[in-house]
Amino acid sequence: MVSEDGATTVFNTTFVRPEKFYLGGFSNMPHIKYYYVFLCFVYIVTVLGNVSLLSLICRVKTFHTPKYMIVFNLALTDLCGSTALIPKLLDTFLFDRRYIVYEACLSYLFFVFFFGSVQSWTLVTMAYDRFIAICFPLRYHSIVTKPAIGAMLMFVWIFMTCAFAVMVGLLDRLSFCGSVVINNFFCDHGPLYRLACNDTTLNYIVGFVLFIIILCIPLLLIAVSYVCISIALSRTASGEERLRALKTCTSHLILVTIFFLPFIVTNIAVLAFYIHTNARIINSSLTHIISALLNPFIYTLKTEEVLTAIKKLWKRNKQINIATKW
Repeated sequence: MVSEDGATTVFNTTFVRPEKFYLGGFSNMPHIKYYYVFLCFVYIVTVLGNVSLLSLICRVKTFHTPKYMIVFNLALTDLCGSTALIPKLLDTFLFDRRYIVYEACLSYLFFVFFFGSVQSWTLVTMAYDRFIAICFPLRYHSIVTKPAIGAMLMFVWIFMTCAFAVMVGLLDRLSFCGSVVINNFFCDHGPLYRLACNDTTLNYIVGFVLFIIILCIPLLLIAVSYVCISIALSRTASGEERLRALKTCTSHLILVTIFFLPFIVTNIAVLAFYIHTNARIINSSLTHIISALLNPFIYTLKTEEVLTAIKKLWKRNKQINIATKW
């Protein structure tokens, strides 16, 4: 629908690009401001936790290893993903700025999905690291090297950049001649392309393929790696060695559960039951942000190396402070 005030741009009378979209988000929800305060708290803690983990890895030389390159990448994507989503979400709904410029909407979509997908494949890289460490311990240092892990992570970043650039490019070819209201808390792919009035078959196919790439394939690869790890551990004679090996996998398994389980439950619930829009949006928003909040704390508390390094830094800083006072 082309407005008289020039809210849309029309090309060749058949292509309509709206100047802005309207984020529907929450509707008539009492005490919603408390949820926004909670999101603000979540974002602050997420930034502090991930920045602390990033600085710890940079400062401690023993963490300059392939394994902690992966942890660094995970913390970085958690930080960037939360920054891409939460501040804009708060600005949109807390200050009631629901209109978002067309180009900004596509950029918003790109970065939210991009960092989520990189996080997913970083967890796969972690599973690969654990798989090699337990199944091929004697060859671990020759297989899992800094160049190898760096190349894997770089490939993920480049591939996901290209994949989501294609997704955004296909959205940009659509004509939006009807409603401009996106029924979600951010510029989500499905609600956005469904507003178009021309053929969206290609958008649906690309969205489905990316869903497989982001969630299904990573989850399958992680499951296969842990099946192989279980088989390798079952052949280990010593129960103490099995327990030690399992401890090295605990933090990763918790990270995988926190990241994938909410997405799976949310998608099944939406398909199987009717969920009120507000409940669906709250569930979806928490699904996007909770893993980034918890990851640094889980990895820190469940990894003895990290705890030991924190204690050493604490003692060193304490000694320096005492020395400077004297």
